[in-house]
Amino acid sequence: MTEKEKMLAGELYKSWDEELIMERSRAKQLTYQLNQTKDTEDHYRKQLIQDLFGTIEGEMGLEPPFYCDYGYNIHVGDGFFANYNCVFLDVCEIRIGRRVLIGPNVQLYTATHPMDRETRASGLESGRPITIGDDVWIGGSAVINPGVTIGENVVIGSGAVVTKDIPPNVFVAGNPAKEIRRVD
Repeated sequence: MTEKEKMLAGELYKSWDEELIMERSRAKQLTYQLNQTKDTEDHYRKQLIQDLFGTIEGEMGLEPPFYCDYGYNIHVGDGFFANYNCVFLDVCEIRIGRRVLIGPNVQLYTATHPMDRETRASGLESGRPITIGDDVWIGGSAVINPGVTIGENVVIGSGAVVTKDIPPNVFVAGNPAKEIRRVD
């Protein structure tokens, strides 16, 4: 397997692989251009996001600045909106449903590192995908950790750190995030 194939499969891989370095450089160039756009350049912003993201279904909005590793692993549904200063570390897929609202400073991390000291010291890393269902609202400065699946109609409180899967129709908050109550 290539290092990219290992990365996408969630296996340990070498992030310093030449192909991956070039792909991250491409994403950095696109996000730099995106982050330099003016409010009046909506059409140009949309084109840059289309060039960056893997798939976009329908209408969406994103307020710069925005940062990601590769971009092509990000897939968003119709009605997606992300506010200022979001970071999506997309070494594995990030799948976001329809009508998902993401507050400012939200971080989605698919990237992870080995717990074993020797393996971690080797520089190898891996990732686990994130899936977010339809009609989710993620409050500002929340962090979604690797491998998390968030069910439909979930509200995540500002500053929450989501470390495990969240079932549908709940409000979660805290660090680590815990279910507070059911929502309609």
